[in-house]
This record gives sequence, structure tokens and C-alpha cells, in this order.
Amino acid sequence: MKKITMSLLAIFAFSGAALAQTPDVKIGAKAGLNISNVSDIDDSKSKTGFHVGAVAEIFINEKFSIQPELLYSTQGAKASQKETFMGQTFTLDSTLKLDYINIPIMAKYYIIDGLSVQAGPQIGFLVKAETKDKFQGESETTNVKSETQKVDFGLNFGAGYELPMGLFFDARYNLGLTKINKEGDNSLKNRVIQISVGYKF
Repeated sequence: MKKITMSLLAIFAFSGAALAQTPDVKIGAKAGLNISNVSDIDDSKSKTGFHVGAVAEIFINEKFSIQPELLYSTQGAKASQKETFMGQTFTLDSTLKLDYINIPIMAKYYIIDGLSVQAGPQIGFLVKAETKDKFQGESETTNVKSETQKVDFGLNFGAGYELPMGLFFDARYNLGLTKINKEGDNSLKNRVIQISVGYKF
């Protein structure tokens, strides 16, 4: 908890200092689609989810800005396993559900008016972790939060376009850098594609 608190203080201290020194700031909200997966899982499939939250774009000059965000993000992965018993094949479908509060801080460079390329670090705080298994028409949900790391670090890369009226669109890839499972030989890491729409004023 102490590490989480210190990380949050550092992030918001940075954002607050930038806001105090830079008069040109836009504030807004965004939401969109997540297409997520987890590395190092055999035959894993993408899981769809969503993200929603607030953004603040702080302009350093006409071409360069810093954009901290606060997002609720539903992530995870899917997997299927087939087994044959007495001549019959059975399928076990599993879904890993990971919900985070993510705080990305994006550096944005405007190539032309409205069009930007973006990159920056992200810290995520785990809210919920569950597995849902389906077998022969029956399903079972298991809480695995105690087996999952509470903090996740990653890097974001992407691009965006903003219309003069304030409506904007983002496409982003999140590359998880830290292992999300506490135990096991596999090094599971988040992989998320995000497509967003939002508005700034």
C-alpha cells in the first residue's frame, strides 16, 4: 500500500506542477473498446472489454503536450482446452477477467493539426481478478485476486486525431512489462489494444 500511495503522489505531483506552470490545458473524458490478451498462455484468445475515464492534456507548446489519464479498464484473456475421454471430446472454456484502474501518462507530438503520435508509461492498480470456467453447460467463477499482482506497469504506444470541436479518437497498444501472476513458471503479462472516442473542452 505504501508503494501504491507513493506512486500516486508522484504522478499527481507531476501533473499538478505542469498544470500550475502551463495555462493551455484541455480536460475531457474518453471511453472505448479493449481487445486484451495475456502473454505466455498456450492457445490463448483475445477478450473484449471496455475502458472509461478522464483525461487532461497539458500543452508545452503547439507541437508537444503531456496527457495524464485516469481509466477504469476491463482486461484479461480467454483459452480453450480439449480432452478426450472414452471416445468423447470435451471442451473446457476459461476466461481470465482482470479489472484495473490505470494511470497512463502520454507524451504527444502533433505531426499536423489534430494528428498526434503518442507514447508513455502506465501504472495499473488491480481492482478485480477472476477466472470463469465453462464445462458441459455449467460454469464456475473463482476469485484469484490473491494470486495476482496488485500493481502492473506497462508502456503505451499509439496515435490520435482531434477535431476542432474537441471530439477525438485514439488507437493505442499497451505492452505490459511486469509479471501479473504471483506464482508459476509462466510469466504472464498484459497485452491490450485500445480504441477510444472522447471529448475535450
